[in-house]
Amino acid sequence: MQVNSSETQTDSPLLVNLPDLSVPKQICPRRACIQIDFILLALEALDLNASDTMMASIPTLNLAAVVPNRVALWRLRNTNPLRRFSKRQSLTLTQAKALVAIACCLARRQTAQIRDLLNAQEQLKAQHLAPEQYGPLAQYLERFRGHFRSRMNPNRTAIAAYQTPQALNELALHLLGQALFCTGTAGMERFWSSLFDGEVAS
Repeated sequence: MQVNSSETQTDSPLLVNLPDLSVPKQICPRRACIQIDFILLALEALDLNASDTMMASIPTLNLAAVVPNRVALWRLRNTNPLRRFSKRQSLTLTQAKALVAIACCLARRQTAQIRDLLNAQEQLKAQHLAPEQYGPLAQYLERFRGHFRSRMNPNRTAIAAYQTPQALNELALHLLGQALFCTGTAGMERFWSSLFDGEVAS
């Protein structure tokens, strides 16, 4: 079952700039669905108002035809098969592009915060100190762990790897690095292409 039966037309130039990759049935691969949702989860952990910011960015990005409301956004996020309420829905490439554009827009707004946390993590690591030693980083990690545990299905085999706080912290820090990757020049295009490494047919 697809969220929409056909690709939704949109006037957003952002989506036009992202290439239509050669994947089976033009459906976003499972791994890409997971990665997109995880990035959005990390960005939500950075900003308590991230959900409202995502919705506010949609008309600015001309994505209302693809993501018309908050419920539609929730349904697209739930194409992540690791979520508690995943319905085995398929994410089309156009819908995936829209989520990537939203994620990159949010990441750019949080660039300074992301850099601050990553720099703090590097300094703490050099001093053999735990990430929790820096208050803002500790808050981000705590919120990420809370979001992850409340939204992901603990019965999924892939989730078993993230049972410990340390494993979730490592994932959260990795996603911070990915979020910074999204903020640079052509960050959206690079992030989009990275989602399909090993997935694109030759």
